[in-house]
Amino acid sequence: MPSIVAVATFSSITLSARTISGVIYSDSDSTSVVGASCRLFSGDNFIGGTATDGRGAFELDTDIKSKLRLEVSMTGFNTAEIMIDKSGDVKVGDVYITEGVALDEVTVTAGQMTESRGRTILFPSASDVKASSTAISLFQKLPLAGLQANPVNRSLSVDGGTPVILINGVPSTIDDFNALQPKDIAKIEFSRLAPARYADSGKSGFISITLKERSDGGSVYAWGRSAVTTAFVDANINASYHQGPSQFSLRYSPTWRNYQKVYDNISESYIGGDFNVDIEKHDRNPFHYLGNNMSLKYDFTPDVKTLFSATLRISPASDGRRSIAENHDSELGDYNSCHKSKSRDIAPSLDLFFKRDFNDRNSVEVQVVGTLSSSDYRRSNLYSYSDGTDDEYIMNVDSRRRSLISEICYSHIFSERTSLSAGYQNTLSRSTNTYLTTDYKPVLTENNNYVYVNFGQQINKVYVTLSTGAKLFWIKNDLNRRRFVKNLSTAKLSWNINCHWNIIGAFRYMPSIPSLTSLTDYPQQQTPYLISNGNPDLKVPEKFIYQLALTFRAGKFSATYMSAISDTRNSVVSDVTYMGDKMFLSRSVNSRYRRAYQNDITLKISEISGFGANLYMCLMHYRTAGATWKHHLTSFDGSIALWWNKGPVTISYWRKLPGKYLSGHRVGKDENGDALAVEYKPDSHWTLGVDWMYMFDSKGTRYPAWNYSTVNPSHTDRYIKNNGNMIVLSATYSADFGSIFRSSRRSLNNSDNGSSLLKL
Repeated sequence: MPSIVAVATFSSITLSARTISGVIYSDSDSTSVVGASCRLFSGDNFIGGTATDGRGAFELDTDIKSKLRLEVSMTGFNTAEIMIDKSGDVKVGDVYITEGVALDEVTVTAGQMTESRGRTILFPSASDVKASSTAISLFQKLPLAGLQANPVNRSLSVDGGTPVILINGVPSTIDDFNALQPKDIAKIEFSRLAPARYADSGKSGFISITLKERSDGGSVYAWGRSAVTTAFVDANINASYHQGPSQFSLRYSPTWRNYQKVYDNISESYIGGDFNVDIEKHDRNPFHYLGNNMSLKYDFTPDVKTLFSATLRISPASDGRRSIAENHDSELGDYNSCHKSKSRDIAPSLDLFFKRDFNDRNSVEVQVVGTLSSSDYRRSNLYSYSDGTDDEYIMNVDSRRRSLISEICYSHIFSERTSLSAGYQNTLSRSTNTYLTTDYKPVLTENNNYVYVNFGQQINKVYVTLSTGAKLFWIKNDLNRRRFVKNLSTAKLSWNINCHWNIIGAFRYMPSIPSLTSLTDYPQQQTPYLISNGNPDLKVPEKFIYQLALTFRAGKFSATYMSAISDTRNSVVSDVTYMGDKMFLSRSVNSRYRRAYQNDITLKISEISGFGANLYMCLMHYRTAGATWKHHLTSFDGSIALWWNKGPVTISYWRKLPGKYLSGHRVGKDENGDALAVEYKPDSHWTLGVDWMYMFDSKGTRYPAWNYSTVNPSHTDRYIKNNGNMIVLSATYSADFGSIFRSSRRSLNNSDNGSSLLKL
């Protein structure tokens, strides 16, 4: 039985439609309750539902004029019911719900999931949060089609690409995401297509995370893991303090690897008109790297309509690699080679973000990011032949880049059904590459402009999004000057058939500008047979994407099927040609097309005595063609996540079934991975875990690849034996502290009037 029952009696007003609205607050501290489930019933029939927004507000529309029951529920709170007898619009005002008593064994309803304005809106269920110690493990459990959460390398991908991530509306990084606690996530908005605002970024997918509103005070969240038998360390430490309108956050995320058992077995050929050579190489490739991602962030929210955020990031990193190989060469005989490389990188940046809601219909966002990046790269390629002679090829480069990215976006809501947004982005940069062996010092300048407009319209149960933009890109160095002017366009249709079925269709046109490196004409010899160079004559690849997705949800089960076609004209591929005199040239060229046909399905079932499962399966077919060649490939990939929670213990298993991909002449296979994890939560602060990764796999992580070029065919078998059967220990600690004062906002509606009924 609900702990609060409120009866509202109103005079009758006859209207064909009505709106039920209000704001939900916590009874203990008067803070707004974000993500509370608000559901309307007519008798025992469910009419519709929504969840409270960042201000705790909700709004429900219905055509039913008879008596209704509004049910408000939220994990950690007692359920509240409000009986509504009045027809016409009803504003229930401020509603306060009381915190409930947490029990060790309770039955919790599943998190709400709906489709709105072409996006999937999801509120994580309490059981999924309880069974997750990190944000990555939580996202493994979410039925978001196309989204892959990899717990081994702690990454997110959408349809194989990197998604746009927003946290409380602020553009964020994967390190910011990994610093989140699952219990702090109130709402998730998801789309497989990045919005028009981010169309020129090359990102795939969109994830917007809304956090629960915080009381004054601080919090500490620390997570770390390390392998027992190899140098494998990851950590994340996040501390924040909230006081009134201000919040300070400090994050440090180190990652370290030192692998010695890394092997490459390569067979390749160079085939020219009057010269052929076959090479077999057996390498040991030890490597190490250390990354230190740090950020200091300040958020200022003087009122609910204004947000200012400043983030200082600095991420020093070092990397060292070696390759010690035995070469069997049909031209030069047997010889040894040693390749050494090391790099040091640092890229401090200052990110300023401002958002202002002028009213309920107009808002503006402004962002400015300045970055000073430096990279020192040293590489030597030493070949020692049987006759005692040596050849050495040095590739030492110092790179410096200065960039300033500015953006402004304006949004206007004409009505609850119609919206318009427009924006402008500009990137100014100056990059200097100093090739130390020749003192060649090209200076590359970039002026990248992107202007766009996005229109959204609700037509009955169908939501239509149309966007278009212009990409203007200028680059210049002492050898080359190029100008690009291209259009980017998107059309998306989302049809909510009923509470169970949804259909989404989408089209996107995405040209991609070639990188500055690929356009720079500067030859460098890498091996006794191969010279690499850029290609200043590259054309702009143009990608056309067509998608159709169907989603079904019923109770504890959800399923999504998607069919998609991606057609890229003038795609950029790596190609090797024979120059004569036993030398070959490797550079990027434009092929005629690259086509990918995708069919995938995502299934999720959960809340079955603590058990849940998420399954993803995908069938891909690729076709590529150049002036004189064609290739095709069919591949299957997928992943499965299983979990079971009982009290303080969670057991989970994740496995990735890697698929192949085709790009030009090259076929590669995705990284494999699996992990069996057991976690124990002795109290509300600590979680202890043990993972068994790459189970029964002595070769660990594997990266097989093939090249079908008629000039440079090859096969590569690379694997990292250090990862095989790896046991990883982890620990998580979280705590909230220092609640200085609580909001005293109150309404007389909750004053004690000696009655069991709440008069609204």
